[in-house]
Amino acid sequence: MGHAAEKKSLVFCSEGSPAGFDTAQYTTATDNDAAEPLYNRLVEFERGATNVVPGLATKWDISPDGLTYTFHLREGVKFHSNKEFKPTRDFNADDVLFTFNRMLDPEHPFRKAYPTEFPYFNGMSLNKNIAKVEKTGPYTVVMTLNTVDAAFVQNIAMSFASILSAEYAEQLLKQGKPSDINQKPIGTGPFVFQRYQKDSQIRYTGNKQYWDPSRVKLDQLIFAINTDASVRVQKLKAGECQITLHPRPADVDALKADPNLQLLTKPGFNLGYIAYNVRHKPFDQLEVRQALDMAVNKQSILNAVYQGAGQLAVNAMPPTQWSYDDSIKDAAYNP
Repeated sequence: MGHAAEKKSLVFCSEGSPAGFDTAQYTTATDNDAAEPLYNRLVEFERGATNVVPGLATKWDISPDGLTYTFHLREGVKFHSNKEFKPTRDFNADDVLFTFNRMLDPEHPFRKAYPTEFPYFNGMSLNKNIAKVEKTGPYTVVMTLNTVDAAFVQNIAMSFASILSAEYAEQLLKQGKPSDINQKPIGTGPFVFQRYQKDSQIRYTGNKQYWDPSRVKLDQLIFAINTDASVRVQKLKAGECQITLHPRPADVDALKADPNLQLLTKPGFNLGYIAYNVRHKPFDQLEVRQALDMAVNKQSILNAVYQGAGQLAVNAMPPTQWSYDDSIKDAAYNP
């Protein structure tokens, strides 16, 4: 008798409870990380890089004037099922239209039944710049912009543009349960949502029908939620989870020294700063703001707050940003 293949599972010690799984509503890493396994976008970022590769669109054409994008969609992609929903068709252009029109059109029936904000979509002015989204065939979608946007394809590779099921949305509308799209998510991604207990865990199962089987290496994925960074590290050391993130800066040296652990670091894509209301005197004077800048001991803040795990900011953007200016020099600390 042969043995059944051993079930492969991975436990990720995550740092917080997501508010939900409808990615278009949220901007935090905690929300997006929890939804990431469930969905695909038309285009996706190459792992570990910022260039864009095909997702639910196998290819796309851009018109010479830069205003019309034609996406050619992947065929044979299955949506997930749950107790209440079994898809009757594969992914097609209608799902792309539903996903984008719900964000574009305040009068959209689903948007009216489940009024939500779309902070990323609107923050990038996509609500103003996308003139229309149309299908020219079951697997072809054309998006027309009002003005040229060089970053458009990269923008729609972000979490908020995850493709949802139009058929599932229609069923939820009929049942009067549109908010289930957020709490009982259905996507096309490599993992299928099983259940979520707030402040405890999220469970996913590997998608046996995934369109790219090489990306589904696990039977079970579990997010074990704990807001305390030192507890997460203890669980990691005890083998209760295989991955965690955001350790306390004070623990970093010990983690580096542990031969059983691998510590990955890279500069954060963010910035800490003090903002002044320049409508109030004396902050309306540049010299006052420059003097305050010289009076802040940035190095001691880095040492005390970040315990050395940070770097001095001299630009209004982080050094990982493509347009960072190396030539800018900081004013010296001089009380």
